[in-house]
Amino acid sequence: MKALQLEQPKTWKTVDIPEPSAPAAGEALVRIHRVGVCGTDLGGYLGKFPFFSYPRIPGHELGVEVLAVGEGVTNVVVGDKCSVEPYINCQKCYSCRRGLTNCCEHHQTLGVMCDGGLTEKMILPARKLHVANNLTYEQSALVETLAIGCHAVDRAAVKSGENVLVIGAGPIGLSALEFIKVAGARPIVADISETRLQFVREKMGVTDTLKVTGEDADIEQLDAMTSNQRADVVIDATGNHHSMARSLELAAFGGRVVYVGITQQNLNFPHAPAMHRRELTLMASRNALSRDFTRIIELIEKGTIDTQPWITHHAKFEDVAASFPSWTDPETGVVKAVIHVD
Repeated sequence: MKALQLEQPKTWKTVDIPEPSAPAAGEALVRIHRVGVCGTDLGGYLGKFPFFSYPRIPGHELGVEVLAVGEGVTNVVVGDKCSVEPYINCQKCYSCRRGLTNCCEHHQTLGVMCDGGLTEKMILPARKLHVANNLTYEQSALVETLAIGCHAVDRAAVKSGENVLVIGAGPIGLSALEFIKVAGARPIVADISETRLQFVREKMGVTDTLKVTGEDADIEQLDAMTSNQRADVVIDATGNHHSMARSLELAAFGGRVVYVGITQQNLNFPHAPAMHRRELTLMASRNALSRDFTRIIELIEKGTIDTQPWITHHAKFEDVAASFPSWTDPETGVVKAVIHVD
């Protein structure tokens, strides 16, 4: 069967791979219908994502259909539409034993450290499938992106009424934004792109936006928005080491700073005037937990999260190589591209 492989950065190749065998105990055979494209995929395409290896079949945001199940599988049945939790954890390490499956010591993300879903069918651990029969396949493919933001907001313990600054209005920042709103907090979104900020205002219903330049004026604008208090929580979704270091200066006294973006660079920030004086809490947020997927599917079913604004671009399987370069440019207006495999 056909699959799309990144042979090396910026080089797509259509390859033939074997049809999957019958699922073993605890496994399920699924057909891939939709694959979402996120910053990880774009970073892998550009050769900039730290955990990506080549050659690799990408694809971890998946809307799938169950074709067959192995012995002992009870959480899904043939015909179920599902969202996929693409974080393959060992279930044995110290992290897994404590329920921290998102940061398993032997973690493998589909489409990043091991081959993913840009193909027709694949075998998956059935425990990584979340039934979403009331969602479309496109909505199912969105769940993983939303889960990243859900976990970041949970890490920050966002409370109703707090000022929460999201830096970076790409898909991960927007996913955090959804759960800031669910928590009843006040979202403020910062980005260098006016196009993205316009999308946030017009499509996501957020009135407080900040076009940042890296100058002192950024802090002055935030002070004006927050009565000189700054942000109770800062969630940096940029993956830019300059932004991540500066994010501490944007936090309120006693505030929390969450890095959900990833950089390979070292971070340098002022400890005494920013970290220590303000007694900040600094934390990372990696992947998501199984419970996040269940929660998000329910929120979409209830209409609490509106997925309509999210998907801005589409491509057929055979058109991915031609479409992908434009998706790396935020000024094209891409928020979430979805690949149609079937």
